[in-house]
Amino acid sequence: MLAIRTMTPTDAPVVLALSEQAGWNQGKADWQRFLAMEPEGCFVAETNGEPVGTTVTCVFGGVAWIGMVLVDPRARRRGVATGLMKHALAYLEGRGVQTVRLDATETGRLVYEGLSFVTEFSLTRYQGTAPPAGENAQVVSATPDMYDELIAFDARAAGANREKMLTRLFSTSPCGTRVLNRRGQLEGFITTRSGVHALQIGPCIASPSAGAILLSDMLNRCAGQPVILDVPCQNTTATRVTESLGFKAQRHFIRMYRGCAPTGDASALWASSGPEKG
Repeated sequence: MLAIRTMTPTDAPVVLALSEQAGWNQGKADWQRFLAMEPEGCFVAETNGEPVGTTVTCVFGGVAWIGMVLVDPRARRRGVATGLMKHALAYLEGRGVQTVRLDATETGRLVYEGLSFVTEFSLTRYQGTAPPAGENAQVVSATPDMYDELIAFDARAAGANREKMLTRLFSTSPCGTRVLNRRGQLEGFITTRSGVHALQIGPCIASPSAGAILLSDMLNRCAGQPVILDVPCQNTTATRVTESLGFKAQRHFIRMYRGCAPTGDASALWASSGPEKG
């Protein structure tokens, strides 16, 4: 019988094992971040008292994200993922959320469509080794006094205030958070997070001309390291620049939503925060 309960810090070995089993890039720090951002909105599914699945949520005002829907291969096709999703959706409805978003794999897409999610756009995950792309004097490291401006800039693109996520990413980014200002105007920012298999670049929120500069600058700072970045297919400039730097498509995601259509400016998205955070 399937039972779903709230995740706790003591579940770390279980959730890390499921993530590792799936070959995903999230590590211990990511799971700790999920619990810190939404302590009542992270869940574990059990059958006969044995943990077999997970999911996490994160509420940004009227918009929320669902991620890390993981099911032990031995428990698949038994309704575990659907049960977790329904539980997460009930939690988010109780929080008064109007829009729920997620990044789906092609396999998971069928589950989400059955729960009234619809496609928003597609993303491609690119993987490669960061090349030494050269420094750019226009790009500077973000300092804490800049965070409020970066969060407001991000909110215009994301359609939600993601402060509780961004401040955590900014403060722990292994390659720093980099900012481009021209003529006194903020044109974009980029940051990173550590992963089990590679450094994840993103989010990168920028104007068409600033995105390429920020990406090249960050790659230079990460030169020689394995990196991944998730690029919206509709951002053809970002796709072209990423491929010109030698990165190869690894897999695809489908960004989906349920409820009110998302607002914001998706064209400003050069690299996503990752499929679990948007």
